[in-house]
Amino acid sequence: MGRGMRAGKKPGGGGQASMQKQMQQMQVMQKKMEEMQAKLDDQEVSATAGGGAVSVTVNGKRELTGITIQREAVDPDDVEMLQDLIIAAVNEGLRQIEELSSSEMAKLTGGLGIPGL
Repeated sequence: MGRGMRAGKKPGGGGQASMQKQMQQMQVMQKKMEEMQAKLDDQEVSATAGGGAVSVTVNGKRELTGITIQREAVDPDDVEMLQDLIIAAVNEGLRQIEELSSSEMAKLTGGLGIPGL
């Protein structure tokens, strides 16, 4: 037998057809992933900090789309606390949207462990 050949295998037997089928499957998956990403981009999550003193909305594009600050959270003598609450709420919103995105993509890829998803 020649190099790289195994008993019972015919040379060139279906390798190209198999590769073509895999490429088609990858194209279908890529299209589904693009559709899923477009859906995720439209999703929004809300997060709060300070018991609701600061509320933010983040979309699937990881953009801050809304912020609400309760009047009682505004203390001119403690601006740092308000800044911390805003940061905490935004980070929580970003964490939630990332978790949603990862969860939805995992459903699509079946846990294939594709990097960057």
